[in-house]
Amino acid sequence: MRRVVFNQKGGVGKSSITVNLAAISAQRGLKTLIIDLDPQCNATQYLLGEAAEFSRDKPELSPNIGQFFAQSLAFRAKERPLSEFVHATAFKQLYLIPSNPELREIEHLLESKHKIYKLSAALKALSDTYDAIYIDTPPAFNFYTLSALIAAERCLIPFDCDAFSRRALYTLLENVDETCKDHNAELQVEGIVINQFQPRAALPKKLVAELKAEGLPILDPPLSASVIMRESHQRCLPLISCAPKHKLTSEFEALFDALNSDQGGVKALK
Repeated sequence: MRRVVFNQKGGVGKSSITVNLAAISAQRGLKTLIIDLDPQCNATQYLLGEAAEFSRDKPELSPNIGQFFAQSLAFRAKERPLSEFVHATAFKQLYLIPSNPELREIEHLLESKHKIYKLSAALKALSDTYDAIYIDTPPAFNFYTLSALIAAERCLIPFDCDAFSRRALYTLLENVDETCKDHNAELQVEGIVINQFQPRAALPKKLVAELKAEGLPILDPPLSASVIMRESHQRCLPLISCAPKHKLTSEFEALFDALNSDQGGVKALK
């Protein structure tokens, strides 16, 4: 299964949701790959820590997804398959194709060369190698998010119970719908993940109730707001390893089970 975690708004937890669902997938015995398409490299740093850091005196982590895309811009270069850009992580069955800030620099060149289907073709070639593929995306509707939506079968949408997020949600759903119609008829909205939920606060409960009343595919359970997520980031350990008995970890496991149950709450785009 190829899943993209996508929201055009920043700070809604895309990288945290991507990494933690993928880590549970790997812990359950599924060979799992994360592709980090965000130039901010949050998912990469979450999993690899200091190894993913770079500076003037320290070279970037290589190979990376930026290099994968950049090779298609080289004249008559023999391109390496996506499989050669995969890194093992410290976690059994969990693999990563790291991001790189170079993605920002080459985006307009990739657009001009019409490389929007490059990732999709590459991931189809890996479909027999990995049981699950999770794609983290930048907080924008751009070349990379469109590439991910074209390459994916399912789309997860994080939502952080904010009025601005609600307004952005409708635009996001329109963009996903348009992508489905124009580029990827297989794409389905798997659901909206309520993140950083505060059950005792009136506004989050009101927003979630209204979205459900509108018929939007809200997934259960919501993911609670907790400082344990920051600790998980700091220690570069997904919650299943950092705090396996924590409430938030249990919520992630329940969400993973709901997504992977036979019933599944998938909403097809028409």
